[in-house]
Amino acid sequence: MTTNNAAFETSEYDRRIAKTRAAMSAAGLDAVFVTDPSNQAWLTGYDGWSFYVHQGVILTLEGEPIWWGRHMDMMGGRRTCWMQHGNIIGYGDQYVQSTDIHPMQDLAKQLAARGLERSRIGVEMENYYYTAKAHAVLTGELPGATFIDATALVNWQRLIKSDAEIGFIRKAARISEKVMNTAIERAEVGVRKNDLVADIMHAGISGVGDDWGDYPAIVPLTPSGLDATAAHLTWDGAPMRNGEATFFELSGCYRRYHAPICRTVFLGRPSEDMRRAEAAQIEGIAAGLDAARAGNRTCDIANAFMKVMADNGIERSGRMGYPIGLSYPPDWGERTASIRSEDETVLQPGMTFHFMPALWMDSWGLETTETILIQEHGSAQTLCDIERKLFVKP
Repeated sequence: MTTNNAAFETSEYDRRIAKTRAAMSAAGLDAVFVTDPSNQAWLTGYDGWSFYVHQGVILTLEGEPIWWGRHMDMMGGRRTCWMQHGNIIGYGDQYVQSTDIHPMQDLAKQLAARGLERSRIGVEMENYYYTAKAHAVLTGELPGATFIDATALVNWQRLIKSDAEIGFIRKAARISEKVMNTAIERAEVGVRKNDLVADIMHAGISGVGDDWGDYPAIVPLTPSGLDATAAHLTWDGAPMRNGEATFFELSGCYRRYHAPICRTVFLGRPSEDMRRAEAAQIEGIAAGLDAARAGNRTCDIANAFMKVMADNGIERSGRMGYPIGLSYPPDWGERTASIRSEDETVLQPGMTFHFMPALWMDSWGLETTETILIQEHGSAQTLCDIERKLFVKP
């Protein structure tokens, strides 16, 4: 029996599994155990807020994948996964947060029952959701198996998006536009930041037309003034003040797909230094977009932007972008390629990135960013339609 309320047609999941199995074969793996919720959803369609307990996907070189998790979440698997119900399995609540037994003991039994007790099994060692304790218990329960670090093996297969995925990202981009326009319009002197964020989140969840909004993998980042010199602060209950810049790092989300965008609002009159930085940043973004062409490399985007910065006497280094698409908290990035001078990942049509060349200075921050799609011909397409500038409100 299958319910198949998954977000995509089964043929789309077949494509993804074929790509992953090719990577597994190249790595000499008999199976992988995938714990990243984004990778679980990408392979099976599973979608639930249950990643605070141990769960994952078992994928071997043949047959349907197996979603494994807490028994009560197995029911959610039956509602969201595309596989037969027999391949959606759960462990009892006696394992949950117990000091005596561990869910990995049940997983080990499941792997052994499928003849994998002496196999080469890939696990995501560098992942938020696969703990040191989980690895210690699993390897201890299966001493005859060989465990290989398969961190990001699935993530790399997600780098080039299918047409169906790009369609979802475009829907997310329409929601991102609504969210950002709400932030820009609502930002005024005296408005409490938490009230502004409430409006932003309402706009994102209500969505656009029939395209309902999902919760984004990152909460709204909305720091003002000196707080905006830091990259990842959220909000408080203080009123917005004259003479301060506020950057908004936001994303709409549709069926777990994101299209992040950043814009900055200044209440009052910005300094000449900020205006010069704005002009250089916008020129640099245009240069980066022109370099974002199939056949070029991610470093070419970064270097094009940084050359403009250097020409304008502005120091900027480090990462300035990453792939985006399907994701769960705490991050909407895919954790593979980076837009930075050291990364030589070749750009291919269908890749989607958050091009994020923000500037954090001594007394203010200026974030102007784009979600971009690498096209078959020409420079990258920006997926959100919001004017690229510093928004000044007297």
